[in-house]
Amino acid sequence: MLSRNPGGYRAALFIAIGVVIAGHVHADTQSAPDVSSAAHHDVLHSLRGVMPRPDDFSKSPRNHPAHPLPWLDGPGNPTDGAVQGATSGVAAPTAGSGVDGVGNGFSGPQGTFTVNSAPPDTNGAVGATQYVQIVNTGFAVFDKATKAVTYGPVQTNTLWSGFGGPCETDNDGDATVVYDKAAGRWVISQFAVTAAPYFQCVAVSATSDATGAYYRYAFPYGSVFPDYPKMGVWPDAYYETFNMFNGNSFTGAKLCAYDRNAMLSGAAATQQCFQLSSSYGGVLPADLDGSTAPPAGSPNYLLNFTAGQLNLWKFHVDWANTANTTLTGPTAIPVASFAAACGGGTCVPQAGTRQQLDSLADRLMFRLAYRHFADHESLVVNHSVKVGTSRKNPYTGVRWYEIRSPGTTPVVYQQSTYSPDTTYRWMGSVAMDKQGNMALGYSASSSTIHPAIRYTGRLATDPLSTMQAEASIIEGLGSQSGSNLARWGDYSAMTVDPTDDCTFWYTNEYLKATGAFNWSTRLESFKFATCQ
Repeated sequence: MLSRNPGGYRAALFIAIGVVIAGHVHADTQSAPDVSSAAHHDVLHSLRGVMPRPDDFSKSPRNHPAHPLPWLDGPGNPTDGAVQGATSGVAAPTAGSGVDGVGNGFSGPQGTFTVNSAPPDTNGAVGATQYVQIVNTGFAVFDKATKAVTYGPVQTNTLWSGFGGPCETDNDGDATVVYDKAAGRWVISQFAVTAAPYFQCVAVSATSDATGAYYRYAFPYGSVFPDYPKMGVWPDAYYETFNMFNGNSFTGAKLCAYDRNAMLSGAAATQQCFQLSSSYGGVLPADLDGSTAPPAGSPNYLLNFTAGQLNLWKFHVDWANTANTTLTGPTAIPVASFAAACGGGTCVPQAGTRQQLDSLADRLMFRLAYRHFADHESLVVNHSVKVGTSRKNPYTGVRWYEIRSPGTTPVVYQQSTYSPDTTYRWMGSVAMDKQGNMALGYSASSSTIHPAIRYTGRLATDPLSTMQAEASIIEGLGSQSGSNLARWGDYSAMTVDPTDDCTFWYTNEYLKATGAFNWSTRLESFKFATCQ
């Protein structure tokens, strides 16, 4: 049974849009946040009880348009200053038994998935007993112990069945899933942007069961396009960041906080947002890993990069008195020199085709993973950079960082660009377990190999700024071809099992055969033997 109030939704929608527009001047100066209520919220009492439509995946394939960010890493073509070109003989931890995720021909209890969009935007999260994987138009739930699919595949907007409005009717993608480890809840969101006014649709599970009840919300953004939404869990809020576009003009990153406490109980919720200038894009919010909360009262940390540096903001939200909400920063954190992979655009080669792939090197890669250890706070994150100096082979690597002391004086504790050979590596995701060991997953391709899913890692006791030897999750059997199909991934996801806080779970895309709109995905788990 669904609880809804479509008439109230429409009325609230127009009120909320008015609040956003009225508050825009404040957001430009960052003197006060824009505050607006969810245009609508309700309860879905059981996802298992929602039957997907027979034609859910039968639409004609479409290539999601790219919204590239302006050149944000500075002029020139600097040589990478942190390349790790050689690795030790120690191999990354051995992977377990991986399985295919949602992709071409994937089947589960709710039917068979047909690829009808690109790129897949592959991501996922691991919970108490389940793994949820989500792609641009659909998702599925897996049993964590067996990796068997237990629900799906269904369209992502199945979560908003009966909700009314564009969250129910649109299935526009850019979806993410995170697991709120402190509350034992799933948070799944995607935008509804078929037509203005635009919305971010957010569903918070009522329990740790991803197939059970959800509290659902639609947050409004007026007529400015909220692209590339990314979420992070924090004790005081769910933080969401966007790249905002007025038509094709980039207007800057928008940083928002949703009222987590209200949403955990299904109560009415508001958002508080700050609009940055067009000098800043691709901002990620910190996403909490582990069982130790940040220091009491800590703001959420948000990060992006510009030329030769990372930029850190602190977002402190006050739900009782919004006048006390603050955004401070950015604080510049100098890093080793780098140039964006492919100049931020397309240059990644594949075997057997002239079609090159997009590096998406104009932004940091999801997630910005946070941990609070006994004696320090850490953030880990990555992006794609150019390593090759030859014009004919400007091969790419994955630049990763560990930032410490973000609450006081943030510093780069360690960093390197992982590039053990001239294969192109990009589309990474990195995380850290409870011991401080790290795992980094990514895509790999070259003119002689099809796109593959690989990973590496490091023990906390390894020499700083080094990763171990590379390991493979799956080697692709085909390359992406077809007119204008340069886009790849948009993101992947490395997450950590909250039960043992040791096991890494990684998901990314690959192809089983050369073609267009025929991508597959894979999910895999592994851990370091020293982590118990």
